Amino acid sequence: MSRHRDIRNLDYDAVLAEEEEYSDDEDELSPEDRAAMEQGIVEVRATLGPASSKVKTAQIEEALWHYYYDIDKTVAYLVSKYVDPPSEKQPKPSNSKGKLPSFLCDFLYASINCSGEGSHASEPHSPLYFKLRQDNSHPTYGAHSTSTSMSRPSNSHYFRDMPWGNIPKDRETVFIPPAMPRGGLLGGSGAPPKMSKLQMLAATRKKKAEEKNAKENVEQTQAKLSELSVEDKPVSKENVPLAGGFSKRLKTSETTAEGRMPLADPGPSRLERPSQTPAEALPSSQPPIQPEEKPVVEKAQPSGFALALFGPSSTQKPKQRELFTLPHAGLSPSILEAFAKPSPDDVVLAAQAKAGKKVAPGPKKKGATSADAVAKEVKALKIEDPLPKSRNLNVLSEFERSKKKKSASFVVVGHVDAGKSTMMGRLLLDLKVVDQRTVDKLRHEAEGIGKSSFALAWVLDQRAEERVRGVTIDIATNRFETETTAFTILDAPGHRDFIPNMIAGASQADYAILVVDASTGAFESGLKGQTREHSLLIRSMGVSRIIVAVNKLDTVKWSRDRFDEIKHQVSGFLSATGFQLKNVAFVPVSGLHGDNLVQRSTDPAAAWYTGPTIVEELDRSEPNARALTKPLRLTIADVFKTQQSQVTISGRIDAGSLQMGDAVLVQPSGEIAYVKSLLVDDEPADWAVAGHSVVIHLSGIDPIHVKVGDIICDQAKPIQCVDTFKMKALAFDFLLPSPLDVHRGRLHAPGKIQSLDALLDKATGAVTKKKPRIVKPASVARITVKLEDKVPLEAGMRIILRSGGETVAAGLLE
Repeated sequence: MSRHRDIRNLDYDAVLAEEEEYSDDEDELSPEDRAAMEQGIVEVRATLGPASSKVKTAQIEEALWHYYYDIDKTVAYLVSKYVDPPSEKQPKPSNSKGKLPSFLCDFLYASINCSGEGSHASEPHSPLYFKLRQDNSHPTYGAHSTSTSMSRPSNSHYFRDMPWGNIPKDRETVFIPPAMPRGGLLGGSGAPPKMSKLQMLAATRKKKAEEKNAKENVEQTQAKLSELSVEDKPVSKENVPLAGGFSKRLKTSETTAEGRMPLADPGPSRLERPSQTPAEALPSSQPPIQPEEKPVVEKAQPSGFALALFGPSSTQKPKQRELFTLPHAGLSPSILEAFAKPSPDDVVLAAQAKAGKKVAPGPKKKGATSADAVAKEVKALKIEDPLPKSRNLNVLSEFERSKKKKSASFVVVGHVDAGKSTMMGRLLLDLKVVDQRTVDKLRHEAEGIGKSSFALAWVLDQRAEERVRGVTIDIATNRFETETTAFTILDAPGHRDFIPNMIAGASQADYAILVVDASTGAFESGLKGQTREHSLLIRSMGVSRIIVAVNKLDTVKWSRDRFDEIKHQVSGFLSATGFQLKNVAFVPVSGLHGDNLVQRSTDPAAAWYTGPTIVEELDRSEPNARALTKPLRLTIADVFKTQQSQVTISGRIDAGSLQMGDAVLVQPSGEIAYVKSLLVDDEPADWAVAGHSVVIHLSGIDPIHVKVGDIICDQAKPIQCVDTFKMKALAFDFLLPSPLDVHRGRLHAPGKIQSLDALLDKATGAVTKKKPRIVKPASVARITVKLEDKVPLEAGMRIILRSGGETVAAGLLE
């Protein structure tokens, strides 16, 4: 009730007073506007001179305000409005009630007069005519009598410029209503009943006979048309009426003298009317021209669908419809000659084709369609990139003579949150690959989202999703050099959801760094998680050298007992996995502070360790032997677009060599590409060999034929594409004929175990049992795998089999 009481007690006078006060204040001019207004009034009065006395100050102010203080527009308005206004026109007399305006009377009289000879409206006794004459007293026609003996004045001059008022009768359009479909009884379509097979066969034979007769009629008509000929008679070009849109205008001296183009008499009619002869249709000054007879083409027979809808056609001969010629059919020779020559566009295109040394498209052959001609022209105008020229270098000799550092790559693996990315970021900072300013910038960005400890990890984790989630998702790469070796870092994700990306990184590595979290409880949980699985995977991918980095040992005060405990447990399962202990090294490190990464730890609690640092262990490691003499094999790790090429790939050369200008084969697409240029360790080079991580710019291939996981191979010795293969597999879980995923580097293909062929002895490889029903974990078996699509595979390749997010087996192709 309080709201109603407030409305009842509202003082409307006070509210209105406030509104008026507000509106008055709003209408007042600001000091700047007032100064501009006064200056404008002075200039306007100075411009008007003596005539300014006829204008009031308020009128000047209103005009200045309207024209935004524009002096010229204000003066023009005042002169036209107040100083020298135009004389007022005499008011038009109003029409009496029930009578039409004079201009409408003129229009109706003219329409009646021009409606054509013989029409009912043009007769003097027409009811419309008498109605107009009785209801309207027109000054022009009022004096005339309505008697039929007196002639009416012509009003055609009102519409002398209107072409629609003088259309000849023979050119008027005749609208023929379409034939209505035959209806049926209520509840049915009226269609004939469904035919039997014999009736359908008879109908088909009848249809074929009708088509044959129609074809013969068409051929006869074409033969008659080819025999026809038209002879042009010599007629003066000046007085020949033009057909189409030009037939309404004649160039004569009389029309020029009158200053306008008169309406021409109707030309020769194309309509075949028995009541109209060619002599009547032509002007008196022109000799009669006999219209040529057009052969009548019979209408095509209705289709089976039309017969089903409308029934059989009637036997009555359809009414012959009048035909009209095209507008351009009767043009004068002068106009036809103008379009006989090539157009300006054709001349320009021919000149461009000649300048570009392209063969201009010749005349179309008989039977060729316009689409084929356009396709040939487009193909002729296609500009292809010039193929790169090969230098024909002996790559192996160049590699032996070169004094480059040896190249190697290592993958960093371990359980999630073990500190892999942070340790590699600190290593790059201590090696001066990354400057302190970049790290400070990353630390400032990490503090903004509450993750200041992730600053060093962001050196490698550069994707926005990785920084937000705080985990590595895809392989991150970076490079650094020592005195003897150029290393490539492959930072693999530790989360179990991204194991396929970890497999892709491990397939490019020569050796691995296994990062173990030494903090209490973290090592034990990691040993049950990805620490063990990563060890199995890198050994299955052929990595034999491993460096175990016991990270975060500073959190347990560099306890030697904790280090020995971790070393004992990790050595046990690495030995069971297949690593030789002579190829396994353990280094206690602190990835956050950089202890024992590049420099030895200065903490007194870590003085008990006197072994090499991580970088020293990497320098001591030897990369795997390179398959330099084998055919080229390169697995594509990434495909992207650059300014140099629409198709740029990156990856590691597994075998063979290549050089700029080589023609290579992309499998499984089977397309040929050419090496336009290449980069080795981010530096331009003319050649590359097995073991090099390269970036190749390709040419001569469409991007749709190049995908991640494809193989670049030698054109002379290509890799085969298969969808079924046999492999010797080490089982990590129970194996049965079931669906699974096949992984080889970046390749990921769905398939299934087709059969379990035999169980093998681990030491000798001899068959111990044929056709087993199941393969137990830690057993070696020969199995057959069937893929959904063909993929490039060959003997000796290492394959990983996964099912349901778990690694079930790994082995070699046979």
